[in-house]
Amino acid sequence: MSISTAQVATATTSTKNKKTAINSPAEVIAASLAGTTVEFYDFYVYATAAVLVFPKLFFPAANATAGLLASFAVFGAAMIARPIGAIFFGHLGDKRGRKTTLIASLLTMGVATFLIGLLPTYNQIGLAAPALLLLLRLTQGFALGGEWSGAALVATENAPANKRALYGTFPQLGAPIGFIIANGLFLIINYALPHPDGSAMQSPAFMSWGWRIPFLFSAVMVAIGLYVRSQLAESQTFKQAEARGVIVRVPLVDTLRHHMKAVVLGTFAMLATYVLFYLMTTFSLTYGTASSEGAIAGLGIKYTDFVLMQIIGVVFFGLFTMLSGPLADSIGRRRLLIWVTAVIIAFAVMFPLFLDGHGPTSFGGAMVEAFLVIGFTLMGFTFGPMGALLPEMFPTNVRYTGSAIAYNVSSILGAALAPIIATALWSAAGGSTWMVGAYLAFCSLLTLISLVLTRETKDLDYNADLGTKSN
Repeated sequence: MSISTAQVATATTSTKNKKTAINSPAEVIAASLAGTTVEFYDFYVYATAAVLVFPKLFFPAANATAGLLASFAVFGAAMIARPIGAIFFGHLGDKRGRKTTLIASLLTMGVATFLIGLLPTYNQIGLAAPALLLLLRLTQGFALGGEWSGAALVATENAPANKRALYGTFPQLGAPIGFIIANGLFLIINYALPHPDGSAMQSPAFMSWGWRIPFLFSAVMVAIGLYVRSQLAESQTFKQAEARGVIVRVPLVDTLRHHMKAVVLGTFAMLATYVLFYLMTTFSLTYGTASSEGAIAGLGIKYTDFVLMQIIGVVFFGLFTMLSGPLADSIGRRRLLIWVTAVIIAFAVMFPLFLDGHGPTSFGGAMVEAFLVIGFTLMGFTFGPMGALLPEMFPTNVRYTGSAIAYNVSSILGAALAPIIATALWSAAGGSTWMVGAYLAFCSLLTLISLVLTRETKDLDYNADLGTKSN
């Protein structure tokens, strides 16, 4: 059934305080980037605290490795909550629209992060401290379940047909920007606080209250994000789906009944990206700053030095995320990702060459920096096109739900398990990284198979793929 002139006019009616319901490129960039920047900022802040603070203040244990694993377990628990959030916010996004859902998810996430900064420690309230940390981390994960997909849809549903992958990189840029803001803030706090014992990031002031500042600062970023998103108009693609009457009653049911293959392929297409991301950020920070003479040997690089090395790598992450968009629009998402995933497998096999036996020497530092630059470059190439690929695998009426489930189930298989598995493999290999590399190679192989089985979507017409009402 065709859309009548009256229906089209209704679908494009201006929103309050706006002369037009069509979002400008600047509005699309700001709205899609703001939330994911906060999302990844929150991740990096928690990930850093999970290595430096939480094992000591929330999970005291005689064995340092046990405390670290407990901290990472809470870190991973958020990923378990993300698919639940994906279902909840996906339902709202496909039923009520993208704008309201994005505002709700961002507000929920911001409140949880802010409250973590106010938590009392284990020494103050005992076991209630890690229990409350777990509860707030689960709330973060629940909110994050709806954040990325909504941002990706805002970007791609407002993009010109031949530039969806480029626009899809806007929310992806939240990862490198969030990293630089979060770790830059930690470095500023480090330099501002006194260090009577001369050890970086372990001063009494930092362990007492300094670590709380990045969590509390998230309130400022959330406020900015909420303002930007409140100015956004609903996407024309969603309005056309409403006008045609194809909005389904229960998007989850329709997604699982008619689009299960796309969910599975999307989940595994994202797997290598997730594992690589968490190895390059959380695990590499743990490995790089661990003592070279500890129970499981690390590189023994000072925290501040290693974070600066990571920031250099993250600059390449941002640059190649942007470059991946035009490439994916030109040669296709599937073709680009197949080649990049094959290179990730080769990179994974070379982990020991870059890392094992190197320390804070000139040559060792150069090898580690090369590792970070190459890894983050590959991260940009594989992460960038996902902002277009996953949403394009689903029709408009279940696009929020389908892409959110695929993205967030993959977070369990990759993100939730990666820090724990990598730490365990590092320990089992006696401080070597070859087993960690083998783990990344195996996950990348699964992604490669998924991509081979996935259809190319670069020429898909969003307006012609609105879906059908079936429940």
